Amino acid sequence: MKQSLVLFACAVAFLGALSFPTTSFAVTSAEERAALQAQLDQIERDIANNKGTLSELQKQRTTLERDIAILDNKIKTAQKQIRQTDLTLKQIQTDITDKQQAIRLVDIKVVKGQDSLAQILRRTREIDDLSIATLALATGSISDVFQQIDNYETIQKALGESFEEMALYKEELSNRKRSLEEKEDEAQKVRTAQLIAKQAILEDEKEKQTILNATKGQEKTYQQIIADKQKQASAIRAALFGLRDSGAIPFGTAYDYAKQASQGTGVPAALILAILTQETNLGENQGSCYVKDLATGNGVGKNTGRAFNKVMAAPRDTTPFQTITESLGRDWSNTPVSCPQSVGYGGAMGPSQFIPSTWMLYKTRLANLTGETFPDPWNARTAIFATALLMEDNGGDGGTRESWRKAALRYFAGGNWSKPANAPYGDGVLRHMDKIQAEINILEGK
Repeated sequence: MKQSLVLFACAVAFLGALSFPTTSFAVTSAEERAALQAQLDQIERDIANNKGTLSELQKQRTTLERDIAILDNKIKTAQKQIRQTDLTLKQIQTDITDKQQAIRLVDIKVVKGQDSLAQILRRTREIDDLSIATLALATGSISDVFQQIDNYETIQKALGESFEEMALYKEELSNRKRSLEEKEDEAQKVRTAQLIAKQAILEDEKEKQTILNATKGQEKTYQQIIADKQKQASAIRAALFGLRDSGAIPFGTAYDYAKQASQGTGVPAALILAILTQETNLGENQGSCYVKDLATGNGVGKNTGRAFNKVMAAPRDTTPFQTITESLGRDWSNTPVSCPQSVGYGGAMGPSQFIPSTWMLYKTRLANLTGETFPDPWNARTAIFATALLMEDNGGDGGTRESWRKAALRYFAGGNWSKPANAPYGDGVLRHMDKIQAEINILEGK
């Protein structure tokens, strides 16, 4: 009977280990969450009002007063967007903390269940090896032997059910971890959007100060500055167009490539170049990294040598990254990619910032469009065509300002494109597009 009791004790422990309630791990109260959402809703209304004012200002005749008012409006909107991203990050961090706590609990239960299961299996194997006579001697009577056999069969059946339960809990653990990664990626996108809003403030403040210093408030002087700019076609064509993790090329060359890409996709050349400008500006602030371990995706900062975890998702992106670099004759351990931020992964390549797994999905289409045998993510022309293709797939050939903004947001945030906290990316692309289109108009004599 002793063996039977031990076996039942193990089974009870195992089943107990697998039985746990589905618990909510909220770290903030419902009232705090509601207050946070109310603040976000008010900020979204303020941003919408500011954009309405901006739209009205842009319809007015170009004057010094109007353009200073436009810059002031943009600065205020960007400040609101920064506050919006702060509150959104607070919401996301609460979700991340909840998910981390839930993962820890499920992980502990799975480990306990595995230990108890292993003990039961050891005991059942021991009983399997015993004869009826040995069991009778050990238990003291034949009736006890048959009772133990009945118990043993019951536990064997329970074991089969428990294996199924264990598989379900492991699947739940995997799903929770995947959900956590998605939240971490969302947080990284919001932080990037916040950086864009801060950049916008700096650019607008600088432009405002430059105008005021040059004109000293005189309308006539301002109109002369505008006229002079329109005569600078040769300077515009020769000016360098920066490309992330790649060498800068003359703007005129970049525009020629973008025109070719536009003809093949229907995406405006100015929009293609605006995306690349946005990504290059982000690269200057976020830095680049090298992958040093394909098994883990960990690496180091390109300029600092600082160790980074999650430079690239392994094996999802490290495997195609090795294929891409080796096919191009590059050393994967010394080829720059984007660095991870505080959460999520980095690993995006070249000026167009495709992750390796996505690049491989576009490889054949890019080869057909560019004529390359194996498209190079770090090549300027190829990157411009890649951006055009992805923007076409995202609706960037829609022909309206709203379709361009939506396509830019989808380029940046995928399925989360409509979340208000990501808005600075789309707004920033349109700002760059307007400036680039103005330069293109000069080049084209419009």
